[in-house]
Amino acid sequence: MKKIHLLLLKSFIRPFIVTLLIVMFVLLMLFLFKYIDDLIGKGFQWYIILELMMYNSATNVAMALPLSVLLSSIMTYGSLGENYELVAIKSAGISLRRAMYPMMVVVLVLSVAAFVFSDYMLPVANLKYYSLLYDARKQKSADLLPENVFSNRFPGYTIRVKKKDPDGQTLHDIMIYSKGALETNQDVLFAKSGLMYRSKDDLYLILKLKDGVRYVEDAGDQGNAMPRKRLTRFRFKETEQKFDLSGFKMTRTDENEFRSASMMMNLRQLQHYIDSANREVDSNVRLNYSLVAAYMKYNTMPQKSKVKVLPADSIKMNSISEKISALNNASSEVHQILDVIKNRADRHKETSKSIRRYIMEYQKKFTLGAACIVLFLIGAPLGAIIRKGGLGMPVVISVIFFLVYYIIGTIGEKSAKEGDLSPLIGAWVAIAVLLPIGVFLTYKSATDSALFDADMYKRFFRRFNLRKTKPV
Repeated sequence: MKKIHLLLLKSFIRPFIVTLLIVMFVLLMLFLFKYIDDLIGKGFQWYIILELMMYNSATNVAMALPLSVLLSSIMTYGSLGENYELVAIKSAGISLRRAMYPMMVVVLVLSVAAFVFSDYMLPVANLKYYSLLYDARKQKSADLLPENVFSNRFPGYTIRVKKKDPDGQTLHDIMIYSKGALETNQDVLFAKSGLMYRSKDDLYLILKLKDGVRYVEDAGDQGNAMPRKRLTRFRFKETEQKFDLSGFKMTRTDENEFRSASMMMNLRQLQHYIDSANREVDSNVRLNYSLVAAYMKYNTMPQKSKVKVLPADSIKMNSISEKISALNNASSEVHQILDVIKNRADRHKETSKSIRRYIMEYQKKFTLGAACIVLFLIGAPLGAIIRKGGLGMPVVISVIFFLVYYIIGTIGEKSAKEGDLSPLIGAWVAIAVLLPIGVFLTYKSATDSALFDADMYKRFFRRFNLRKTKPV
């Protein structure tokens, strides 16, 4: 038994590690394809990109781990069935359930590790990843002076470069507008060519301009009632312009600004927030009556008594103007009450939505480990039934089942956040749908059912056709 268990463990661990690395690599490539425009061309140091990729890989574990368990279990038992090793194990008097025991232990350990990871490490990884991604996306481009574009990257200046040489430093036909105190373009400079480089301390961008002219417009004589403008022209053979680069340095946002998001919290923090939010909702409900009652000037309404509505015609008034005044006052009072109720209702709606979102995140800490167990219960018997190893048929079947799991889970999560479903149901609906399938496949594989045998279905339909065509 120990040798068989060791054989099964070796057969499972190797494809599990390989598939986990492959899935993580694919998800990392999807991340790069999605944010490539926000990362390339901004002058980041290489370790910033590497750090961002590392944090993204940590956040992808929640998706990669269940898929790897499903794919590796199908590959393992499919390969054992294809090589008739499962037949040898069964001929030795060992049932498939007993052969799955060591694998089940490994998957249980993985599930516990997934729970620990999602509770302790994943919130930290999410905090680091989203804060760094936010700073990277808002970083200005390192292409300071693109061709044929009026660039406003430097405050107070508008610069256009008609052509740049392949070296990226030699410029041609340069135009620089400088804004004055009145935010108008009072200083214009033209140059035929120039050289662009950074200072040694990397604090300034220096433009060494050649063969140009500069036009400066100022107020002129201030003594007249209608002062004339003065236009001054300067010609130069060579001059320099310095531009501050401090605005192009990457600045990190304080991570504490992101800690209130649900993905950045562990179980204890989520439970504390949910309890606090529920107490706030209860106190707001008790406070609603006292806030609305302050706007009721003509009648008092006890909190637990039935309100008797009197028709407007039953109120005796002497003149039409009194009636109009009373109706206007009543209409104004109703609108004030409606505004108060609307504001309170919107606040209650947002708070309730936030509570549902945090409850969903609380439940997702447990569903990750449960998903590994359920997908193993599907993958292991499915591989024993189809008896195909490698990366062909197992990959197709794994992707199909994982898509079913992911789509159902996404629909349940969105429905729970919108209030159409309970957060508890929305978090566990995918597990509840796939668990009976896993139990059914385990039963079929234990009874040596030919569930995916095409010849069996052909014989069934051939027999059905023979009965249909048999003469009466």
